This record gives sequence, C-alpha cells and structure tokens, in this order.
Amino acid sequence: MSARPGRPTALLKAACLAVLAGAAAAATAGNAPGARHPDQVFWGDTHLHSRNSADAYSLGNQNLSPEDAYRFARGEPLLDHSGAPIALRRPLDFLIVSDHAEYLGGYYGFTVGDPRIKNSEMGKRWTEWMAEGDAVRMMGSFVGSINSPKEFPPFEESVRRSIWQQVARTADEFNDPHQFTTFTGYEWTSMINGNNLHRVVLFEDSVDRVGLTVPFSAQDSTDPRDLWRALAGYEASTGGRVLAIAHNGNLSNGMMFPKETVDGEPLDAAYAALRRRFEPVYEVSQVKGDGEAHPTLSPNDPFADFENWDWDNIGRTAEKEDWMLQHEYARGALKLGLALEASLGENPFQFGMIGSTDGHNTFTTTAEDAFYGKFPESQPSPERTRDSQVAGVLWNNALLTASGYAAIWARENTRQGLFDALLRREVYATTGSRITLRFFGGFEFDPAQHELPDAVARSYADGVPMGGVLTVGKNASAPRFLVMASRDPIGANLDRIQVVKGWRTANGTLKEKVYDVALAGDRQPDPRSGIGKVIGTTVDIEAATYRNSIGAATLTATWQDPDFRPGERAFYYARVLEIPTPRWSTYDAARFKTDRPDNVPATIQDRAYSSPIWYQP
Repeated sequence: MSARPGRPTALLKAACLAVLAGAAAAATAGNAPGARHPDQVFWGDTHLHSRNSADAYSLGNQNLSPEDAYRFARGEPLLDHSGAPIALRRPLDFLIVSDHAEYLGGYYGFTVGDPRIKNSEMGKRWTEWMAEGDAVRMMGSFVGSINSPKEFPPFEESVRRSIWQQVARTADEFNDPHQFTTFTGYEWTSMINGNNLHRVVLFEDSVDRVGLTVPFSAQDSTDPRDLWRALAGYEASTGGRVLAIAHNGNLSNGMMFPKETVDGEPLDAAYAALRRRFEPVYEVSQVKGDGEAHPTLSPNDPFADFENWDWDNIGRTAEKEDWMLQHEYARGALKLGLALEASLGENPFQFGMIGSTDGHNTFTTTAEDAFYGKFPESQPSPERTRDSQVAGVLWNNALLTASGYAAIWARENTRQGLFDALLRREVYATTGSRITLRFFGGFEFDPAQHELPDAVARSYADGVPMGGVLTVGKNASAPRFLVMASRDPIGANLDRIQVVKGWRTANGTLKEKVYDVALAGDRQPDPRSGIGKVIGTTVDIEAATYRNSIGAATLTATWQDPDFRPGERAFYYARVLEIPTPRWSTYDAARFKTDRPDNVPATIQDRAYSSPIWYQP
C-alpha cells in the first residue's frame, strides 16, 4: 500500500465485488437459522495515539508508548505526564492504537537516535535543521508532509516497513483472545485545504499478513478513493481483512459526506459501493466534538445542540458556512445517503455509529469526573480550562468533549468476532458512559415485544438488529422497533429513549423526525412535537454532584412508525439520554477551586446512539 494506486483494473473490480459479497455474508451470518445471536456487548476505543504519532510527540507525549496504551487499557496503572499514578476504574475489552501514518514513529525515533530514522533522507534534513536551531521546521514536518509531500517526503519504504512490522508485532503481543483484543491500525491523515478527511484504518490480521504492506498515508494520496483502492489491494493480495473509520466530519467544512469527489466529479455507483464496503462505521463522537446532529439542520430537535464544534475546519483556515453542515453531521449524511441511493442505486453513507476518544496522551478516559483531555497539556490541572492563548494549547481546552466509546455486540471478544460485528454494523456509540442499548426492527414484532421474556431471541428471528436492512413489498404494514436500554451500572439514570427517523418522500424531499418512545417517570410525549418535557435536574453545580433520584435504571419500548409510507426509503436509529450530570469542566472547577469556564454548559446529558436500521422499499 505504499505506492499510489491507479484506476481500478478488472482484477481489482472483481476483488471489490468479492469483498462486498463477504461483507454481506458477515452481515447476515448472525441471523441465520439456528445461529446463536450476539449476546455480549464489548467496550473499547478504536482511535488512540501514543508517542509514535508526530503531533502527539511534538505536543508533549514523548514517553508513553503503544505498549503503555495497551497496558493502561487492560487495567494496569501508569504514571501520567506529570508523574502522578493513573488507572482505569474498568478495563476496556478492546483497543486500537492508531498512530498517524505520516512519519510514524519518526519524531521519537529521531530523538533517541534510531539509525533507521537518522540515516533516512528526511532524518538527515531534520539533523541539519536542528543543527541550525530550527526545531520549529522539524516539528512542522508532520503537517508539511500532508500538504507538501515533495518538500517533506516519506521515509524510505524499508524504514516504513520495519517500523510498521514493529507496530503490528506489539499489537499481536498484547492481543489476548476472549479477554482483551487488540487490532493493528493507523490513521490516514488527509487534510485538503485544512479540511479534515481523516480515517482510522483497522486490520483484522496479525503481523504475518499486515507486515506484508506499509501504511497508505496522506503522503501517498489525500483522495479517499485511493485509500479504499489500497485497502482493496491489500485484501486481494493477502486474503486479509481491513476497514476504515472516518471521523470529525464537523471539521471538514463540507467535505466528509460530499455530493462530489475531491476533484469535483459527481459521485457514481462505484464510489458509493467502494465507500460503503470499506467504511461500514463512522466515529460519531470524540474529543473534538459530537457529530450526531446540529441545531441548524434539526431545529425541532431540542437535544441536537450537544457539544457541537462548528466554527471552522481542522486546519483553522476557513470559517464554517451553514451549507456545509449537512455534509458534516451523521444525521444529515444518512439523509443524503437516501437521496444518493435513489439516483445511484448504491448508498455511500450506509454506516453504523461508534464513538472513540482520539486521545493523543495514550490514555482512554471518557468519564466526566476523570477526563484526561487530548494532549498532555490538557490533563487535569487548575490551568487547563483557562484562555486558549496559553502556549502549546491547540484548541480551547474547555471545549474538549469527554467522549467516547465504541460498543460492539458480538458472540466473543476476538478479532474475528469484533471485526465481523463492525462489518455488519451491530455497534453503537456512547459519549462516555457505558449505557447498554439494543435496537431491532421488523414487520412481525408483537406490539408488546419488549415485555416478552425471549424478546431478544424473537427479534433476531423475526427482524434485524441495529445496522440491518428491512425490505418488504409496497403493501406492507408499518415496521415495529424494539428498543431496550440500561444505565451504566456506576453512572446516571436514564431520562428517555428516542427513535430518530429520516426519510425521502416520493417527490425527493428529505425529512426527519424525533420521537420519544420511552420516558422515565410519568411523562408523556407532547402530541404535536412528539417530545416529552424536561426531566429536571439534581445537579449541585458548586459541589459538582448529582443524585439518581430521578430517571430510570432501565427503559424499554416497542414502537411502530406512525408516519410510514411503503414506497419511501428511510432509516431509524435509537438515541438514549441520561439525566443531567456535571460536565467535566464543572468537576474541574470544584476540584481545583477555580471559576467555571463561561463558554461551555455546567451540566451535560451523556447519551448513546445506535447504528441505524434502514428500510428499503
């Protein structure tokens, strides 16, 4: 995957068709007659950085390695960047250390005198710049390599391969099937004109296959089509499996979910099929903002204004314009996918949803009362929420989001089990808590399906789980949806369960609606808006505490779409909200006796988003 591939050959097209067929088989295997359905939810992070990432290293993470990331994630204590002990309350089930492909391991290796780096062409340039006292130019090579790969060339392939094989061997070393799963991965860091197109690339395979290639980086190409072709080439040549996970569409200024390619050509069916195959899930929530919905796009959704980052792009080069938003947020993209499917015959945006952290400090920390930020400078301290002009602060730290988790429904905690679940999209996102969420759809569900003792088994037998597709003839009755949610065992009670629907009308109009389907207490949805009143709050802001005296530990419902039209394409997903709790910045103010920042709310309602279920007439 080191060289930029050309246009698809007949062999590559055949390979793509083969892997699409394999994905379809994986997506339906869990529901085959007699098959044991996925009965466990596993928690993890598919997007974490160590000192091997050039930006993490240059911004202070100069000591903590991928090995440290795995040890911390599986529950071992470490020392944080100030030398204080840190450990997770609950270990993760799986982890991907996804360091940037561009100069992977290079800054750390150069500093410690790794001859592979020092003797490379780029290493020799770094030596010259450092001798001239130009450390800024050396540290700027990471961004320069993305924008000007001729001026900042990649390491020689032998160097890249050697470092990559070391990354893969480390992942294999810490992989402990059924206990703690690790995947080999990296981040492809495309950034066109400052607009974010980043993807995490995740391999199912061990070093014997993964080591046959090298990461396809933004120095090879910034066009996502070239990335997907490289991934297809890897699968065709090795028999392995790989996928990509896009993130932070909110920082793409309209480029993440487009209507045209990066070179201005209209999307076609080949683009749609390739993207759908290699990007089965989307990272909808992370430290740089939540990307489910936006109030400008969803003015009738009172919960759409949640941790939105909506002022510019990742390069800080251009301000946000309203037209961009529908191409940046998951709900807008899911609706655009329905329109593109109608015209192309393929839906490029038929993705499931997960959360992850994008932490660059080697720690996966998502709890509001124990959030460790993004870079070492944003780990807990009295200074971290002060003015963003503090030296070394890339963004205003107060705006960082304590998010999120990838939750995967699978039969076993193994690479194959989790990878299969990602392909069939039986996954969901949370913004930091461990809410348990089930979501099914079907045309044969009992009106009280949620009350049946074997509701889950029946729902697998008679319908599809989150990530699935419902297909039926024109005269079908409206589908029913089963949704079941339980609070995080050590977290806040639940406020409500909602079903979010998006659809394309007969005349091509794209619409959406949010329905409250289960409310804690004796509240009822408003007959006109479909939304129930605010549950209230138990938060003591000054003390940064709350009580679980409102809300519910579990909520369940069977809901039938009252606005169903058999001829209209649609998607449905569940959104679960907790009761209000203190935001991490409020915990900081109480802990360090500082003023709360005035540019963020004092409380938060953490939430979960299921992967959608699509209806295709």
